[in-house]
Amino acid sequence: MATHERSIFGLTVCKNSHPDIRKIRRETGDPSIHGNKFWKSSILLMDYLQEYPLRKRARVLEVGCGWGLAGIFCAKHFNARLTSLDADSSVFPYLEYHAELNGIGVNTWRCRYEKIRMADLEQFDVIIGADICFWDQMSDMLYNLISRARRAGVSRVVMTDPGRPPFRTMAERLMHKQGAEYFDWHSAHPHNASGILVNLSFS
Repeated sequence: MATHERSIFGLTVCKNSHPDIRKIRRETGDPSIHGNKFWKSSILLMDYLQEYPLRKRARVLEVGCGWGLAGIFCAKHFNARLTSLDADSSVFPYLEYHAELNGIGVNTWRCRYEKIRMADLEQFDVIIGADICFWDQMSDMLYNLISRARRAGVSRVVMTDPGRPPFRTMAERLMHKQGAEYFDWHSAHPHNASGILVNLSFS
């Protein structure tokens, strides 16, 4: 079974060829909003947080979670209290499978970015997201979400992307208007992932 799994920053991650993943796919079908596999931008996020960690027991919201590996990493390494959000609930069986595989508890929340209220965001300290800004309209949605998060008292936002134009548009706007850090990030061998990262600290 090991050939169908890999270890990423201390997490066990199943490949699409894993019999259990194939079983989930047969039973639930493919997710409809690109949540059909583990995306490498999550590796960038985990790598960055290894170097610049979260505080212990932070209340973390992973938006556009997909399989949710970045949030599971936060729960495992920082004892984060994790909520994983996605607009497509068909990703949750993959998320819940990996959470259980890695000994992590997770709360799931089906919601679209633009529907997340400021009152909802008051429950969280940190927002993370990986590979979540792939359509043009998402750039404004995520920028507005981060603006609401700041007003709600969220202390930190960290997001990664391969470098798609909608994410760059959002990142540049955050840099100019909200003082975000925006830079390239690379995770070396054996992961070999590259992209861009946005970090905001509100304090």
